[in-house]
Amino acid sequence: MELPDIVIAPDERLNTECAKVEAIDEEVKRIAKGMAKAMYKNMGCGLAAPQIGVLRQIVVIDVDWDGEKSSTRNTLYLINPQIIDKSEETETGEEGCLSIPGVSFPIERSSSVVVRAYDLQGRLMQYEASHNLLAVCLQHEIDHLHGITMFERLSPERRLVAVQEYQQALAAGARPGDTEVQA
Repeated sequence: MELPDIVIAPDERLNTECAKVEAIDEEVKRIAKGMAKAMYKNMGCGLAAPQIGVLRQIVVIDVDWDGEKSSTRNTLYLINPQIIDKSEETETGEEGCLSIPGVSFPIERSSSVVVRAYDLQGRLMQYEASHNLLAVCLQHEIDHLHGITMFERLSPERRLVAVQEYQQALAAGARPGDTEVQA
């Protein structure tokens, strides 16, 4: 299987609402498995389908894998994920994105979330995460399915600075998986 390329901002597909998956067939499974391979290759902890140019509600996440040092993988495959509950309490933390390489920004998110999604076998699953990377990753990747990137989570003033920082990172050669680039 050929590894899919990561879509880099600005690309209109990153700001497009994704269609729900109607059936978890072999094509959906192939897409999801390819996404997981691309996520691991690029040292990510999550990837949403629009990040490989597929406008469908598919997400892969692995917050336990610590890169090339570990062979243990705990890939979560989420089809049509929905946040069904989230806390009013928020936390702000630095986030990066495979589609916005070379930079990270402080993003405010709910501290706790409950997400429902189907797995690759078509079982309805529920994921609860609180005060951890999984809570952040679930929200970040589900945002992608609705055309929301990190830029849209920033204030207008901070967004202007962030776009400039990102353009500088791209000019310096940033690629997916880079969390910062030395100019």
